[in-house]
Amino acid sequence: MAVNNQINTNEWLSLNRKSWDERTNSHVNSDFYNLSDFKKKIDSLNCIELDLLGNIENESLLHLQCHFGMDSLSLEKKGAKVTALDFSPNAIEFANALKKELGMDTHFVCADVYDTNKVVHSKFQTVFSSYGIVGWLPNLEKWANVISKQLLKGGRFILVDFHPTLWMFDDEFKSISYSYFNDEPYIEIENGSYADRKNKKETTSIWWSHSLSEIMNAFLKQNLKLVKFQEFNYAPYDCFKNTIEFEPNKFRIAHLDKKIPMVYAMVFES
Repeated sequence: MAVNNQINTNEWLSLNRKSWDERTNSHVNSDFYNLSDFKKKIDSLNCIELDLLGNIENESLLHLQCHFGMDSLSLEKKGAKVTALDFSPNAIEFANALKKELGMDTHFVCADVYDTNKVVHSKFQTVFSSYGIVGWLPNLEKWANVISKQLLKGGRFILVDFHPTLWMFDDEFKSISYSYFNDEPYIEIENGSYADRKNKKETTSIWWSHSLSEIMNAFLKQNLKLVKFQEFNYAPYDCFKNTIEFEPNKFRIAHLDKKIPMVYAMVFES
């Protein structure tokens, strides 16, 4: 990470949208996302979120921060009626092209997640977000309010994300470099991305650390009920440095092994 003090953090939305447009351009051709294999199976979901989702046949489902739609289309393949939203025009353009190619029906919407209620006028049995979600959001209470308004009575919000403990470390996981708590925004100037380290194109992003208590309390303040909370000592993606794959599609930081949590899951009900 490099910090540029000339960057105005109030420009977080435009900077982050631009960075995710750039990421999409490289991600769709990356080995990490492996689109050629995905098109054969239409199944990019992991056991963590599948166990939480259960049977979603004919369930109305809103997928927030969907990137270019692989998980959204996988949710449709499982039987859900899916609306999916992302703020990157490049990501949504590609998601629609992928949907058309596969002959599927997911409704993709391009908008900032905070504007969801302005552009999505249905309510849903399930709202779902996963992996690399919370750190891009400056205001969790506003986010939780948006989600609460999208849920039908008795509906649920399922969140699976990388554990905030991970974001305390430097890129090599050798030392603690950042606060666990939401003290300030961080500016990251990155060459390449987690999915395409060979691509050296520079992107600038702004992100925030959010503790588990901050995340939970944002939803509890909306009178949503926390019905499940889990932590996992592995990640289902090889998207960090210095990892080992100790079981198929289960990764840990080699020198830390089982000592730190890597993923958490929360389920709230309205």
